[in-house]
Amino acid sequence: MAEKPELSDPTSGFARTLLRGSWDVASTILLALLITLVINTYVAQATTIDGPSMQPNLYYGERVMVEKVTYRLFHGPRRGDVVVVDVPDSPEPLIKRVVALPGETIEIRGGQVHIDGEPIEEPWVEYTAAQDFPPTTVPPLHIFIIGDNRPNSRDSRSFGPVHVDQVEGRALFVYWPPEHVGTLVDW
Repeated sequence: MAEKPELSDPTSGFARTLLRGSWDVASTILLALLITLVINTYVAQATTIDGPSMQPNLYYGERVMVEKVTYRLFHGPRRGDVVVVDVPDSPEPLIKRVVALPGETIEIRGGQVHIDGEPIEEPWVEYTAAQDFPPTTVPPLHIFIIGDNRPNSRDSRSFGPVHVDQVEGRALFVYWPPEHVGTLVDW
């Protein structure tokens, strides 16, 4: 007697296709998450302004893109750069402007910042410092950061110079809200 051919399960092809499709979607999502993690850790990140310390240049709620490559591969922070800094006693990273570099002596007299005894131009400042700050030499591998809105900023004047390893990156441009989109000019 001849053998009957086995009937295949009509759902097995569908099940294989569904399983393959599920694996494709899951692996694509996993790869996208991995790429996002690598980019956020080593290339760029988004940061939201959380306070008035950088007004009138950056306002509460604005979102800025912060690049992380330049300081790791090419050069350290420069005077005038707007940087995001991880300060240990702060729950969130701070965004401030670099005003003094390693080896420089910073002093604030009458609202004017002096570096090594000479006043510097700060076209980004509208609200000058309310109090004088005594001469302080920035140690090697450290920077001195201050908010653009000097009377309303917690910065190196209160917690001292920050190590360059605490700098997460340099803010490049505002991307939100749409009416504020623009680059942060290198002064």
